[in-house]
Amino acid sequence: MTHILAVDDDRTVLRLIEKAFEDSEYRLTTTSSGEEGLPLLNDGAVDICLLDIMLPEMNGLELARKIRSLDAQLPVIFITSMDDSDTAIEAMKLGAYEFCTKPLDIQQVQDCVERAVEMRRLMRDPVSFQQVDDKARPAGDQLVGRSPQMLEVYKQIGRVAAQDVPVLIRGESGTGKELIARGIYQHSQRHDECFLAVNCAALSETLLESELFGHEKGAFTGADSRRVGKFEQCANGTIFLDEIGDMSPLLQSKVLRLLQEQVFERVGGDQTISTNARIISATNRDLETMIEEGEFRLDLFHRINAFEIHLPPLRERGEDIDLLIQHFIHNFARQLGKQVEGISQEAIEMLHAWSWPGNIRELQSVIQRAILMAAGPVIVPEYLNGILSGPSEANADVPATNIKDTTPAAQGRYAGGEETISGFVQQRIDSSSKDIYAETLQMMERALITRILDETGGNQSKAAEMLGITRGSLRNKIRSLGIVIEQVVSSD
Repeated sequence: MTHILAVDDDRTVLRLIEKAFEDSEYRLTTTSSGEEGLPLLNDGAVDICLLDIMLPEMNGLELARKIRSLDAQLPVIFITSMDDSDTAIEAMKLGAYEFCTKPLDIQQVQDCVERAVEMRRLMRDPVSFQQVDDKARPAGDQLVGRSPQMLEVYKQIGRVAAQDVPVLIRGESGTGKELIARGIYQHSQRHDECFLAVNCAALSETLLESELFGHEKGAFTGADSRRVGKFEQCANGTIFLDEIGDMSPLLQSKVLRLLQEQVFERVGGDQTISTNARIISATNRDLETMIEEGEFRLDLFHRINAFEIHLPPLRERGEDIDLLIQHFIHNFARQLGKQVEGISQEAIEMLHAWSWPGNIRELQSVIQRAILMAAGPVIVPEYLNGILSGPSEANADVPATNIKDTTPAAQGRYAGGEETISGFVQQRIDSSSKDIYAETLQMMERALITRILDETGGNQSKAAEMLGITRGSLRNKIRSLGIVIEQVVSSD
């Protein structure tokens, strides 16, 4: 169970924090001074620390220095009454994950803690590169496979992990690039330092620039206080830049300068800040073609590509599909409390015949949904019918005049409107789903993108502009969300 330590000399603040987590799965301990919390920190019994900066005797900054010497990976969330202060910035430089200002907002505290818990998991959960068997299933995440292609990937991780150079991980969407990045980090000389992941395709240019480099107060609309970016926060750690091919030219030039000179400025600032963060990048895009078309900088490509790891798509991994099926059945049956132990030969043949445009992520989703539908100990073809549907590789990346969502949720009952969400949620409740939040968000995202593509007549550039995302990000979503393009027209 995740253990949260809250340190604040204000009983009102501690009571509010207790209220925020009274019905949660977390264990909470509150103290009014740093001295009271130190024994727990020394014992390594704390996973997240909520820490007031202004404390009697030992203040929050002094305690943060001790925490960093004990466990540099421990996320510290500072609580401060100073809305825009150099003290708060200094706290971030000491390795704090985030800071919340008083008066505290319960939802903000809960969201911040949840993000910190996930970051802690990414840093601490081991990534195993061993083959799967029934007798030994290591804890944590696991890279599953014994095909020649995956054995070569494991060798490459071993070669580069200890070398302090940038790494570029390439592969289609859903092949496990973030897992590879975490494996490199955990086997590197920086494994005791911070690891932060940023999805470059998920944020607009302004937000991504602020996320990476930070900003000064007033730098842009909505910048009502100074913010420390990931490169400053993780100065000696490892930054994972996922989908770097979706980064704008402006940000490409700033990242290039950072790699060349190891310095940068916050957005709207003139103070030069140094960083020694190691960069691991990933992309599913053809960077060489992007370079030829002027969409990606050649000099940046060479900087991030000191060592390259290529992840093969699932359709090229042969026998690994059976290992992954076995792995996911074991994990999801345990998580969902279902007595599912195997899969029929006919169902295996169906899975082998599928092209897996979404790769391992798609296979994982298919097995999870099949287990939810299973009424017996074996997955049979009946449980896969209607699940194996999605875009073909041949037409997923080009515009169309007929856009269609073929997933079960889009057929009739759930085709638009408020009743769509209600009906979909009820269907997932009836299926005993344990992932309704993520499934509902995916359903709504699928409906939105299908509607915008229909509005633009399949013009992906216009659709991406309307959605406020990059075209590369839209392509990924078309591929992963099951939006079928039935009639291809000329490329825009």
